[in-house]
Amino acid sequence: MINSIKISIIFSTVFILSCFVNIHYSNAQGFLRADGKKIVNENKENILLRGVGLGGWMLQEGYMLGINNEGQQHKIKQRITDLVGEQGTKVFYNNWLSNHTRKADIDSMKVWGFNSVRLPMHYNLYTLSIEEEPVKGQNTWLEKGFSMTDSLLAWCKANKMYLILDLHAAPGGQGNDFNISDRDSSKPSLWDSEANQQKTVALWRKLAERYANEAWIGAYDIINEPNWGFEDPSNDKNGIKEKKNAPLRKLMLDITKAIREVDQKHIVIIEGNGWGNNYNGIFPLWDDNMALSFHKYWAYNDQASAKGMITIRDEQNVPIWLGETGENSNVWFTEAIRLFEKNNIGWAWWPLKKLGNNNPVQVKSNHEYDVILNYWKGDGAKPTAEVAKSGLKKLADDLKIENGIIHYDVLDAMIRQPFSNETKPFKNNTIKKNTTIYAVDYDLGINGFAYFDKDTADYHVSTGVNTTGNKGRVYRNDGVDISKTSKDSYYVSHIETGEWLQYTIDVERAGIYTIVLNLASKDVNGRLSIAINGKQLEPMVNIPNTGDYTTFKTVQLKNIRLNAGKQKLKVFANAGGFNFNYIRFIE
Repeated sequence: MINSIKISIIFSTVFILSCFVNIHYSNAQGFLRADGKKIVNENKENILLRGVGLGGWMLQEGYMLGINNEGQQHKIKQRITDLVGEQGTKVFYNNWLSNHTRKADIDSMKVWGFNSVRLPMHYNLYTLSIEEEPVKGQNTWLEKGFSMTDSLLAWCKANKMYLILDLHAAPGGQGNDFNISDRDSSKPSLWDSEANQQKTVALWRKLAERYANEAWIGAYDIINEPNWGFEDPSNDKNGIKEKKNAPLRKLMLDITKAIREVDQKHIVIIEGNGWGNNYNGIFPLWDDNMALSFHKYWAYNDQASAKGMITIRDEQNVPIWLGETGENSNVWFTEAIRLFEKNNIGWAWWPLKKLGNNNPVQVKSNHEYDVILNYWKGDGAKPTAEVAKSGLKKLADDLKIENGIIHYDVLDAMIRQPFSNETKPFKNNTIKKNTTIYAVDYDLGINGFAYFDKDTADYHVSTGVNTTGNKGRVYRNDGVDISKTSKDSYYVSHIETGEWLQYTIDVERAGIYTIVLNLASKDVNGRLSIAINGKQLEPMVNIPNTGDYTTFKTVQLKNIRLNAGKQKLKVFANAGGFNFNYIRFIE
């Protein structure tokens, strides 16, 4: 089996560019620090952070595992215990923590073009909960979390990548979005408990003491996405409209003070209320080495969408960082990164891997785990312990990057496409005597250059209207709608009038070819045309009515002369309402 490092190197030779924008991007030198509105290294060079968050490793969120309801980690663990018992659950979580993130993942991230990693930490890997402490008010330190962080830091240092520590699940939980922090609503929250706040402060002091002299620790992101209504919890439970944020400010001050008692070098990153964006009442800042984090999802990526954060940056003379963003289509990713980097804003994508295709690495499900999910959803019988153990073991094994699906289209959309209109082949389409190109293997590139699709991303925060961006949500993450057959093959679906796909082909030998198209429709009006290097072939193809959208039939264009060498072939939907499976060249 090809290991992840080899996969990464193959990818790097194709897609990684040495320089994308005019903003200086260097191999960093020494500790990062805030310098006015910039993050710089010790050589005063501007450092633009390009990173990914390791969501799902130390802290599981249900949606990453295909679980839609009650996705807090402690509830997931309870369900697993019900299936496989205490010992089986312990085995699963040991495998999960061992396999999710390893040196191979960080090596791959470096080769792909990232320069930083955000670690979402669960406090319970570092210390006991206040309820479990044998002596009330004291802190029992657990080696597991610190050891995992040490290993991750060593992998980052070997790759000259910055590691940003992010307290994702604070003691008691920092918000009413329970999944984010694994909050147990039957126990006191972070904001309801002085003991939880003191433990949070003590944890940060312990972390800062341990890593005070580590230059490849990029920053401390001290509380992830607080979302709590302090003044009006009944009507504003997530703190979006909060005006004062007094308890949040006080706790962040206390954490910073504790950090500075042992560490004067590292940047302290703070996040506003309302999932990181509400900074009402937080200013003035209290330290000269700070940065502000904003989180951005499902909103437009025009300059106006960045105005609020840029205004705060200018007013406070402080760097800003997009600590979390993603969970959308490739079109959205490219737009967002182009916007951020134009404004000298670093970013950390969310997440590196999960079940699902809109992230760099897709974790594969398996039949036995699907049986578990169906049971949890109420759609199937309870699996036996043996079936559950098998499904969970395979799920944990498939966390390894070499067992996952590397989504090169996602990586290309993040690293290359924000700064280039050039298209590249998704696969090597060498045309010989009898060659098939699958419709889903259209070129890599931005919308309007590699393909054209009308519904490309989810902008519901800006529009108030949910759009899918990709109706099939399989195989690739562009706007192009892709569906899966019962035999695990893929086809382009929901094709609308005016949409098109481009394929870079390399004809081995000039000659006369028959072009065969495999299509499905129950509409009698669908039509398509083909162009090669901008010249349309005649005649236009009428799409056959196959009775439904999953029964495919072929149509032929005969006596098509193809020149030798590379050329661009486009398939246009002159009238939509059909699905497209493949195009075949017969000499």
